[in-house]
Amino acid sequence: MAFTITNQNSAETFEADASESVLDAALRQGRVFPYSCRSGSCGTCKAKLVSGEVDSGQFTEAALSAQEQNQGQILLCQSKALSDLTIEARELAGGVALEIRTLPCRVIELSKLAHDVMGLQLKLPEGKTLEYLAGQYIDILLRDGRRRSFSIANRPEAGSNLELHVRQVPNGRFTGHVFEGLKERELLRFQGPFGTFFLRPDSTGPVILMAGGTGLAPIKAILEEAFHQGIDRRFHLFWGVRARHDLYLHDQLLGLSHEHANLDYVPVLSEPGSDDGWTGETGWVHESVLKQFPNLKDLEVYASGPPPMIDAARTAFEANGLSDTCFFYDSFEFGADVNEH
Repeated sequence: MAFTITNQNSAETFEADASESVLDAALRQGRVFPYSCRSGSCGTCKAKLVSGEVDSGQFTEAALSAQEQNQGQILLCQSKALSDLTIEARELAGGVALEIRTLPCRVIELSKLAHDVMGLQLKLPEGKTLEYLAGQYIDILLRDGRRRSFSIANRPEAGSNLELHVRQVPNGRFTGHVFEGLKERELLRFQGPFGTFFLRPDSTGPVILMAGGTGLAPIKAILEEAFHQGIDRRFHLFWGVRARHDLYLHDQLLGLSHEHANLDYVPVLSEPGSDDGWTGETGWVHESVLKQFPNLKDLEVYASGPPPMIDAARTAFEANGLSDTCFFYDSFEFGADVNEH
């Protein structure tokens, strides 16, 4: 059975089957609402249910609080229509509804970037391409039917491989295989692209890019694409990790900042070791951002990392003048049975 979904903000409609989430139905028909995890853990796809009934699905308290539920908020990635619906949701401008494809790929290179980060180079079959926006992610499809999400770490380019940064997760079935059993030339299957984390083309002001750990992957792709296009916006990159050995692309980022005058790069260590000899920024990465930019009124922030980092940054940044419409983020969990960006 199909139901009609009306977005009160645009007065436009689309159809949703009872078996699919409202978000999946929208994407299938070329309609794009902001979203990230698709698992009910980040809250990016939050919308207001004006009328109708939904099966709200499963989600975390951090993604949708009890107070928000009482106010009629739902998560589009989890909610399934039980009737015709009217929702109030922000919809992205056209041009970002790319075809979601399921493709095979071959692992052509494995490179250990850090003690717990593996770099993967994936090659698509001859004649096959994946159209995506820098900052988006793919789902690796596992044989048991589950999937694991990873951001693409390189800019879109015809004929190029897909680069992933895979962090080893305790008891993570797929990441354990990557570190202990995956071999070059092994075949994988993936689906994508997904996500709405990409540089907005209609802005020209300075940008803060904030990454936590392997949250650097989509940020790296965004920077590569911006430089390729000759975008002259000022970019301020803050990369937060635990210790010096976790800065697995430090030299490459230093090189980029020397090559491009419009890039400032600030690495931040939360727990520098006594033998690191570290004299740079320490503490939480969002606090380093505020130290340099105490007033965020005229800035855009693109943040990628685990939910606690995103939540802390959003609260602090909005208290320091950042508009909620200028905070774009890719939030992901590290765990045994959740997405592993």
